[in-house]
Amino acid sequence: MTITTTNSRSRGLTGAQVRQALPGAIRKLDPRSQWHNPVMFLVWAGAALTTIVAVLELLTGNVGVSTGFSTVIAVWLWLTVIFANLAESIAEGRGKAQAETLRKTRTATSAIRVDGWDERNDPSVEHTTTTEVVSSELKYGDVVVVAVGQTIPGDGDIVWGIASVDESAITGESAPVIREAGGDRSAVTGGTTVLSDTIVVRITSRPGETFIDRMISLVEGAARQKTPNEIALTILLTTLTIIFLLAVAAIQPMAAFAGEPLSVVVLVALLVCLIPTTIGALLSAIGIAGMDRLVQRNVLAMSGRAVEAAGDVSTLLLDKTGTITFGNRRATDVVPVAGAQRAEVLRVAHLASLADETPEGRSIVEHALEQGHSPEHADAAALAATGAAVVPFTAQTRMSGVDLPDGSSLRKGAGSSVAAWVTETGGTWPTDADPAIESISASGGTPLVVAEQTAAGQRRVVGVVHLKDVVKPGMRERFDQLRSMGIRTVMITGDNRVTAGAIAAEAGVDDFLAEATPEDKMALIRKEQEGGRLVAMTGDGTNDAPALAQADVGVAMNTGTSAAKEAGNMVDLDSDPTKLIDIVAIGKQLLITRGALTTFSIANDIAKYFAIIPAMFVVLFPGLDRLNIMRLSSPESAMLSAVIFNALIIVALIPLALRGVPYRPMTADQMLRRNLLLYGLGGVIVPFVGIKLIDLVVSLLPGL
Repeated sequence: MTITTTNSRSRGLTGAQVRQALPGAIRKLDPRSQWHNPVMFLVWAGAALTTIVAVLELLTGNVGVSTGFSTVIAVWLWLTVIFANLAESIAEGRGKAQAETLRKTRTATSAIRVDGWDERNDPSVEHTTTTEVVSSELKYGDVVVVAVGQTIPGDGDIVWGIASVDESAITGESAPVIREAGGDRSAVTGGTTVLSDTIVVRITSRPGETFIDRMISLVEGAARQKTPNEIALTILLTTLTIIFLLAVAAIQPMAAFAGEPLSVVVLVALLVCLIPTTIGALLSAIGIAGMDRLVQRNVLAMSGRAVEAAGDVSTLLLDKTGTITFGNRRATDVVPVAGAQRAEVLRVAHLASLADETPEGRSIVEHALEQGHSPEHADAAALAATGAAVVPFTAQTRMSGVDLPDGSSLRKGAGSSVAAWVTETGGTWPTDADPAIESISASGGTPLVVAEQTAAGQRRVVGVVHLKDVVKPGMRERFDQLRSMGIRTVMITGDNRVTAGAIAAEAGVDDFLAEATPEDKMALIRKEQEGGRLVAMTGDGTNDAPALAQADVGVAMNTGTSAAKEAGNMVDLDSDPTKLIDIVAIGKQLLITRGALTTFSIANDIAKYFAIIPAMFVVLFPGLDRLNIMRLSSPESAMLSAVIFNALIIVALIPLALRGVPYRPMTADQMLRRNLLLYGLGGVIVPFVGIKLIDLVVSLLPGL
């Protein structure tokens, strides 16, 4: 399996893209816009100065160099600035269509606001008064009811009900998704539509700060901030520009001393050719395109810093369920222990799972019925009607169950948790429970221990439920590829160590954390970070929020809770945890592209230096003729050819900046050698060839 980070939208540069982006490129000629890019601002200033000189020469007739030379230089300097602006405008334009689509979903809608929601006595608001308001009037904490066919008025969490929701406006996926209260799939997004049933939603966003609002600003680039790496590179390019500015300024006195002072036009042209204009022109486009590649994969990055950090990630934390495995664990068998009968195990497991709405809980109920168990209660409502109290699953207890009105209690959960529950009142752990657990775990299944407490207060284990999960195909190959990228993978699961070890061995991860609690996740992340490593992880629940916030790259699932999405610095709209692998590849591609084009640009400048200087001063210093290996026609032709090449190379590299340099898993040494050979040596050779070919054409012009 090959990680690919290209898309049809990123291949080549079309005429339509250029036409759409050209007005924006022209508007960016405003000096207030150019000021943010020191390199290109200097080119802009040089173009303006050269234009003034050319106009004065035409008005006064005092032509200091060949006729038309200043004018042609001025034209190509302006084209250099426009081409740089064009690269940025094309990159920004890619988010325009998506932003327009999102704006259509942001239109104000009516909302049915609940006046005083009573969670205990009237959670479905059947008997509570409501008020119809405009969605823009909703405040943080308001509760609204949304019926079938209505648009959800704002971001929030479902506090009652379950519904099928159309999220195609956000994700592009036409298939509806299920959202329900009380779990990790409770979050809903404003602008999406309820297709079935009725839900009660608590608003968790303020007007103008919704998920869609943030998406619009991010895909348009309005909220894009320069990353630390981009800022550092900008400082480096600015420093190089200042150095070349001083070097060119020092040439004039030396030329004057030799009896051949240089014109302002020549000095400006020389400066523009020597400063790193190529990477300076493309730097912003590279960053915007990196964000766009994530958007193409339905991943919303809250900052460019997160994308950049993804490229330097060295440790990946991945949940087992739903990420490495399909996550639809189903009960396939029950194993009686401690002398219990199979029917007894089925009864206890059925009652303990009747109010459990997780896929595992539902599968246990279904399995009990399939095995011929005659239920005492038809459903969870009938069980609740008897006065039974449901004990929900938590990451801390790792158990769930029910307390019956007769004083008895039923529990199911991880072996260690149930063992602690049984033994805390003097109960004993049966000797045949461990072999059953080990047998299920060794096969890659998940054992859930079932126990009961009688009305007299005696606790005992009655059996073990066998849950099966399946590793997704191709996961081993993907982890092998990550390993070749120098990334360590760690599987996190609440399963016991034996089960976790079996799944980890099958999937091919480097390490695993079994019986993990939220505190264990935090401790693992901090341990990795203390070792100087960057950590990435995925999560969707409220209990994942602290770890998502602690991780350097935290990818929250769109199906998850609002707390998880607020804590993460990326949101996966498809809610596919395995996409974390692609995010890392895109981050690496961004860093590689920036590094490769910087190498090419600097090599370019060095080559242009040795191509231009000998041709310029060969008349004054005949000894330089030995360095004039390109045999350019004249000093004017050499300078003009270099300026034209300097502008055209930006256009030639725009598709690569937008598409990104293809990423191939390899060591850092291999990558360095490859980039130096391809972009370093290539950056030296291409200017010699390009300038010579342009010179052959330019030399045919009159006066040159």
